[in-house]
Amino acid sequence: MQTVIIVIHLLVVLALIGVVLLQRSEGGLGLGGGGGGGVGGFMTGRGQANALTRATAILATAFFATSLILGIMAHRGSAPKSIFDGSGSPAGQPAAPDSPASGGEPPLQLGTPPAAPAAPATPAAPPPPQVPQSR
Repeated sequence: MQTVIIVIHLLVVLALIGVVLLQRSEGGLGLGGGGGGGVGGFMTGRGQANALTRATAILATAFFATSLILGIMAHRGSAPKSIFDGSGSPAGQPAAPDSPASGGEPPLQLGTPPAAPAAPATPAAPPPPQVPQSR
């Protein structure tokens, strides 16, 4: 559904760009400003201005509507969820504490002081080198 609205939105955008470029500018001739009231002219100046103005208003309304629809559809996809709705644990916390068998530390019990960390084992000093005794 969202893809269809995006395609419609893009078609409206292209049509709106084309209609705006065809309009006569205030300072002189625009891209579509050359055709006057000749014998084979499609529309006269006033009729052309009214049609282009009306087309611009319709396309602008369609652009606004499709933009709103796409914004609402994008917002619904990322709606915030309550922390009370889910049955899982909050993000960033493990689902179950590590057990000592799995290599983690046991959970801290209330009322007991934490155990001191074990001191790293120091390697025994190597024996001094033997100096051969001469006789």
